[in-house]
Amino acid sequence: MTPQPAYLLHKRPYRETSALVDVITLEHGHIRAVAQGVQRAGSKSRAKLQPFAPLHLTWIGDGDLKRLRMMETTQSAVLLAGEGLLCGLYANELLTRALPVGLPTGDLFAIYAWTIERLTRPAERATSLRRLEITLLEALDAEPIFLETDDSPLDPSTRYTYVAESRRFMPVGAQHPGWDGRSLKLLARGDWDASGLAGLSKALTRAALAPLIGNQPLRSRELMQRLSQRRRQGRA
Repeated sequence: MTPQPAYLLHKRPYRETSALVDVITLEHGHIRAVAQGVQRAGSKSRAKLQPFAPLHLTWIGDGDLKRLRMMETTQSAVLLAGEGLLCGLYANELLTRALPVGLPTGDLFAIYAWTIERLTRPAERATSLRRLEITLLEALDAEPIFLETDDSPLDPSTRYTYVAESRRFMPVGAQHPGWDGRSLKLLARGDWDASGLAGLSKALTRAALAPLIGNQPLRSRELMQRLSQRRRQGRA
């Protein structure tokens, strides 16, 4: 097979010297494979198979679990630290959990590579993660549909809550902690990065992703919440 551009999403030990890996590839989407001997001391592949490093891979196997054959790095890994590293771990955990094995996702691969580069810049982290989340939702036909649950248009003066089952919005009372229709209509135009909508876009993508992730919390999200709590305590 032609070597595939890829990134490592997750790696865990397998048997004595191998690893089970999840990778995202340009043409084949999410691939799960055995990397034989990669845990062996002195293995050249061990140094190559690192998160956030552009890879070229080949593999064999007809089932869901492949076996890696060729593994080459094309350039150095993106260096992430602190909050940027936690954001990168979140991106990797999200795709590992939500993206089905074998679904072609060329657009998602490109957005993932774009996102990882921007996680080195604090001002761009939130917007790049939202773009990754939205592209993932679109790849899975799970993005919000900006209509009421009866398919009528959203009313700018009405407040709404999101209904994950229908991917639409249900009107709620003025005292309900929902979202106003005006802001939702801005998101419907694709203005996910608009000023003042950061909180709404984060909450909405989280609500839309919840059915895809399942009940088990994302560990990376918990770590990010702890970091935020420590920062607030430090300012108190």
